[in-house]
Amino acid sequence: MEKEENQNIATEDHKKSEKETAKPEENLDSETNKDVDQKAKEEVKEITPEEKISELEDKVVRTFAEMENQRRRFEKEKEEAFEYGGYSFAKEALNIIDNLERSKQILETDEKLKDTESLKKSLEHLNIIQKDMISIFEKNNIKPIESLNKKLDPNFHQAMMEIEDDTKEPGIIIQEIQKGFTIKDRLLRPSLVGVSKKTPKKEEKTKENKENKEDK
Repeated sequence: MEKEENQNIATEDHKKSEKETAKPEENLDSETNKDVDQKAKEEVKEITPEEKISELEDKVVRTFAEMENQRRRFEKEKEEAFEYGGYSFAKEALNIIDNLERSKQILETDEKLKDTESLKKSLEHLNIIQKDMISIFEKNNIKPIESLNKKLDPNFHQAMMEIEDDTKEPGIIIQEIQKGFTIKDRLLRPSLVGVSKKTPKKEEKTKENKENKEDK
């Protein structure tokens, strides 16, 4: 019995010693947690009200700047849609003028109608319609490009052929195949034109002929 009592006492003493040794570790953990919390609080406290206000002001300024940029983009898109919204329609409508011009050419080259009163009246009506169409276009800032006797400008003209003409400088437009148009400051379609070039001299022609024969 005495042995059993001694053993019980020993186990109780051992448990007490374990508890005592565990307490310092628990105290250390709680102290470290307190230190972390204290540091976090100190970090939060480091931002002063003035700094917080300054940060908020900066965010507000940046937000207003983004809103202003979006507003400007929207205004620009709206203006372009208003000014150039009829671009595709205007381009398609030019086909009417082209067809009127072709009709005039067909009538003028018809031998049966040549020098007849009916031909004159038909051409007069077609000219009136064509002038009215161009007038309506001009009211909507759609204007024909002036081409004849002008220097070839790649921004407005497209050269389709070269025509020998010693009376003009090379690159001068002497024939208009299809009239071009602009809408406001944009090109609706270029003018298709024929430009002048100098007539080759006889010496150059003979050289070309010789080279052609040699090639053959």
